[in-house]
Amino acid sequence: MVRPLLVIPLLAAALGGIWLARGALQRWRDLRAAATYELAGERWPMLVRAGGAMVCGVCVTALTLLTALGAFGVLSRGRTGADRAQSAVDAAEAGAWPGSGPETAVRQQAAPPTAAASAAASGAATSAASAAPAGASAVASRFDSVGHPGGGELLQSAVLGPDGKPRNVRVWLPPQYAKESNARFPVVVMHAATPGKTADAEVPDVVEGVGAALQTGRVRPFILVAPEAPNGTAHPCELVAAAPAAVADDATLRATIAASFRTLPPGPTSWGALGVEGGAPCAAAAGLARPDLYGAAAAVSGRYDAAALAQTGAEAPAGSSAKLLLAAAKGDAAGLDAARKLQTALKAGPGPAAKAEVRVSDNVQDFTADRERLRLVRQAAQFLAETLTRAS
Repeated sequence: MVRPLLVIPLLAAALGGIWLARGALQRWRDLRAAATYELAGERWPMLVRAGGAMVCGVCVTALTLLTALGAFGVLSRGRTGADRAQSAVDAAEAGAWPGSGPETAVRQQAAPPTAAASAAASGAATSAASAAPAGASAVASRFDSVGHPGGGELLQSAVLGPDGKPRNVRVWLPPQYAKESNARFPVVVMHAATPGKTADAEVPDVVEGVGAALQTGRVRPFILVAPEAPNGTAHPCELVAAAPAAVADDATLRATIAASFRTLPPGPTSWGALGVEGGAPCAAAAGLARPDLYGAAAAVSGRYDAAALAQTGAEAPAGSSAKLLLAAAKGDAAGLDAARKLQTALKAGPGPAAKAEVRVSDNVQDFTADRERLRLVRQAAQFLAETLTRAS
């Protein structure tokens, strides 16, 4: 309702400016005619009308900009990401719930299907509960919209981390999420490499790459989840050498996402992992440590501790095999060497590690590193979507 209300003063200022400008012009013509006959004329009426016309012109310009850009709406939504995260934490501590009082203005994405889909939703919830440890709390979180990259919608909320402290989590919903109101979607968890950052902030073009891959229409759309990397070390994904299971199995995150969005339950046919550059070892560890939860993992331009990840794959649950893509640009000699060493170490590893299906992609080459990264992300998204589709 803000923009239509701005039209009224805009029209009033425009009409007033035209009227004053015409009056000033008429007075100026009278003064020129008086000067021709050497008569004295009063200048102040002309100056007052000209000044009023200028003021109206400034008002018209300002109101036009406000109407076009919706500045009032932007200002009303102009809280920072930190403010949104803090408000979510405060609401959780106070026991608040969307739909009561002022909180109803905040978007809640948990819109499960009804009627015909109720049985399927019930089965999905049961499967998700059985996949998560008993300590994980399946509580829906409130997510605020922060943008629309890649043709979808990006949202943010504060979710408890493995250490029990709140951390930012960003969720990208594909365009199909809003169009297919009764559908449930696979999930890909994207790991960050910088403490206190989410992967989409660390690699700004990642969402565009995923969106471009899904726009082809040949692959199954999925929800992208980007949790904030933990603090305590300069390179969080190096922790996979010490505690790969802790990196892979974030039960609270899985339970919260499943409760907040229309997702398929965690499992080898519906959840995957993605990591770019410094986040690649985390994605590889997630796919190798828990192939029963993450059916596919894609690691882009990473550097890996081959021995630690081979041991991680060997300790995976029996009866499941990991599916892993290791992608690097054709000119990234160090990245391709690290990928091949990891592939060799897994093949020679014991138990489930030797059964892992590992592909190395080395066919991407472009003019700049940014373009190569965008193409690699697109390739990884296609691999994840196609692998999860085949598995289902």
